[in-house]
Amino acid sequence: MDRIGDYQILGVLGKGAHSTILHIRRRADGHSYALKVVPIDGADDQKFLDQAQHEFRVAQMLDHPNLVKIYCLETERDWLRRVKEVRLLIEYVAGKTLDTCPPLTLPQLVRVFARVADGMVHMHRRGIWHGDLKPNNIMVARTGEVKVIDYGLACVRGEPPRKRRQGTPQFMAPESARHGILNAQTDVYNFGATMYRLVTGRWPPQYASASGLPVVARSDECAYRPVAECRPDAPPVLADLLERCLAADPKRRPARMSEIQGALDRLADDLAAPHFSGS
Repeated sequence: MDRIGDYQILGVLGKGAHSTILHIRRRADGHSYALKVVPIDGADDQKFLDQAQHEFRVAQMLDHPNLVKIYCLETERDWLRRVKEVRLLIEYVAGKTLDTCPPLTLPQLVRVFARVADGMVHMHRRGIWHGDLKPNNIMVARTGEVKVIDYGLACVRGEPPRKRRQGTPQFMAPESARHGILNAQTDVYNFGATMYRLVTGRWPPQYASASGLPVVARSDECAYRPVAECRPDAPPVLADLLERCLAADPKRRPARMSEIQGALDRLADDLAAPHFSGS
């Protein structure tokens, strides 16, 4: 296939468990976009339709340069009007996710973290928790732009929590792994776990098995090595921030994402990082 609906397919950007992300050009305006295509093969796939609709609805509540935009949701139906495919038209980012881009220097990483924090402050002020912040949900463009992507597991304040535990086990907060809790403090933990992984190259504390079910948490001492041991060149301010974000007790973490943003902004200025590229 070289076309899908009104879109010319330029390539495949990635594949998920039940979706494909295409690089496309829209005939109407000639611009490049990412197109998330989700097949719906029967009643068992209704959850994927629900998730796509949820992701689109969440995206319409957000408007920030560090949060990826989703422009529209389309459905392809059969002759019985049953949805057979969902398509999300998404802002195209010419770059790579943090788990696949070339290694960044510490000053460059801090600049990326500061931009992620900026986007997360906006999200939290809109009453939305991301729920699955991790390196492969953060994109760095060749121009240096930073975008948080994938709102499929996001939670809107005041709405009933989802019935099953969700998230990526390696980055889940202990209260998410044990009780399915999702809130501002679990996002703080997810962000801390993401930063720890990228700064140290080691996995953060893990409180969930590969299946996502809760397990007995290991002690802090056994779960991870202090940032200063893994990365001696890390500024003490950064090491302290990461370890506070990773506190098993939510009350010991930074109270708000804006506190993290402020610390990272100041640190980025201090480090005076040169321009970087995500290519």
